[in-house]
Amino acid sequence: MPLEGGVRRRGLLQGALKYGAPQRFTARLAAISENYIMTFFNVSVLGRIRRSVTMPEINTSHLDEQQVQLLAEMCILIDENDNKIGADTKKNCHLNENIDKGLLHRAFSVFLFNTENKLLLQQRSDAKITFPGCFTNSCCSHPLSNPGELEENNAIGVKRAAQRRLKAELGIPLEEVDPNEMHYLTRIYYKAQSDGIWGEHEIDYILFLRKNVTLNPDPNEIKSYCYVSKEELKEIMKKAASGEIKLTPWFKIIVDNFLFKWWDNLNHLSQFVDHEKIQRM
Repeated sequence: MPLEGGVRRRGLLQGALKYGAPQRFTARLAAISENYIMTFFNVSVLGRIRRSVTMPEINTSHLDEQQVQLLAEMCILIDENDNKIGADTKKNCHLNENIDKGLLHRAFSVFLFNTENKLLLQQRSDAKITFPGCFTNSCCSHPLSNPGELEENNAIGVKRAAQRRLKAELGIPLEEVDPNEMHYLTRIYYKAQSDGIWGEHEIDYILFLRKNVTLNPDPNEIKSYCYVSKEELKEIMKKAASGEIKLTPWFKIIVDNFLFKWWDNLNHLSQFVDHEKIQRM
C-alpha cells in the first residue's frame, strides 16, 4: 500500500484542543507542586529507597505550548512489578536523565478496530515532544494520578484514562466508548529514547476495542490517521524497516512480537489474557 495514498490526511483541522477550567486548574496546581518538589526517590524492584536525586532543569521554551502544558500532568510512578510508589509530572517521567536513574511510570496502548477488523493507526503530530511524526497504534498515553484512574480492579482506571485520551486525541465522543468494552490483555515493560533529552520508560497496558466510532482528531496530537488491514500494516512495517517512515518503539515491539496473533483471534481474545506476567522487552 503506498503510504501517501493509504493514509487519509486530514491536514490541519480547525482549532486547537480547548481545555476546560478544571484541566487548567489541575495543570497549574501540578506546575506549582513541581516547583516545590524537586526530588524523587529512586526505588528498587523490592521497593527499597536507595537515594534521592535532584530533578534536572530543562528549557521547554522552544516546544509547542499546548504540549508543554500537558507536561504538568501527574503520572503514576511504579516499581518494576507495577506497584504504585508515588506520582510525578509527565515532564519528569520522560526525561532521559531521570529514566536512567530508574524513574518508571504506568501507560497504556489502545488498539481500536472497526467492524471490518481494520486497525486504526495514527501518525503522531510534529508538535509531540516524544517521537514526533512517528506512526503508532490507535492511542497511547498515561493514566493520571487521580482517584478514578488509579483504580486497579480489572484495570478500570487505565481504561478510564484511555476513554479520556481517545476523546482528546481522536475526538471520539465519550459516550461512544464505554471503558468496560475494552479488553485488557497484558502488560509490556520497555524503555526507549526519543532523542538526547526525552524518552519513555513504561509498563504499558494493552487494550483492545472493536467498534465503529466517530473520529475528529486534534491536529496538535495527530498528523494523519488511517484504518489498515493486516497486509497493509505489513507493507508499512517494510517501509519502516527501509527507513521511509518512523514507528514508535512500543508499537514496533508489539507488532513484532504479539499483534498479528491477537488480530487473528479478535473473537477469541480471552486465550491471550495474562494479568499476572509482565512481558519484559
